[in-house]
Amino acid sequence: MQLWVGLGNPGPQYAMHRHNVGFMALDAIAEVHGFSTPKKQFQGWTQEGRIGPEKIILLKPATFMNESGRAVRAAMDFYKLTPGDVTLFHDELDLVPMKVKVKTGGGTAGHNGLRSTDAHIGPDFRRIRIGIGHPGHKDRVTGYVLGNYAKSEIEPLTDMLGAIAAEAEWLARGDDARFMSDVASRLQD
Repeated sequence: MQLWVGLGNPGPQYAMHRHNVGFMALDAIAEVHGFSTPKKQFQGWTQEGRIGPEKIILLKPATFMNESGRAVRAAMDFYKLTPGDVTLFHDELDLVPMKVKVKTGGGTAGHNGLRSTDAHIGPDFRRIRIGIGHPGHKDRVTGYVLGNYAKSEIEPLTDMLGAIAAEAEWLARGDDARFMSDVASRLQD
C-alpha cells in the first residue's frame, strides 16, 4: 500500500492557488483512475483506489499547509507505513511552470508543507515537485504562491495535471525516471 499526499490549503477560496497544485494533482489522479468518493479521515480527506496492482490511498490534509505533517503522520500510523511508502505532490518555486520532477529525500526549501511533513515523518519520502516558477524577487513569493493561476496558464495546467494522472502507474510501480520522461513527452506534443 502507498500513501500519496497532495499539499494545499482547504476551502474554495484557495482552490486555484499555485500552492494548491498538489491537491489538483490528486484530484486528477482520482478522476482518471476511478478512486472512491472522498471521506473525512486523518485530519483531511482520503480516497482509495488501485493503479495497476498497487493499492493507493490519496490524502489531502485539511490542516492547512503549515500543519500538513500531522495528517500524513496520522495516516502512516493507521496503515503502519514507512516514509518510503509516502509520495508528496507539491508546488516548487525552483522549477519552471508545468515542469514535473521526482526526488526522494532532501531539504524543504522554505516550503511550509514540506517542513511540516519532514518534522513529523523525517525527510525520506518521495516528492513530486510541480513547477510553478519564481516571481523574480523573494518579497513577491508569498503573493505569487498564494495567487490564482492566470487565465493563460489554465490550459497548460490542465495538460500537465492530465499527464501526471495518465502516467501515475509508473509512480505506483516505483519507476520515477519513466514517469518523468513520459510526462515530459506528453507535454511536448
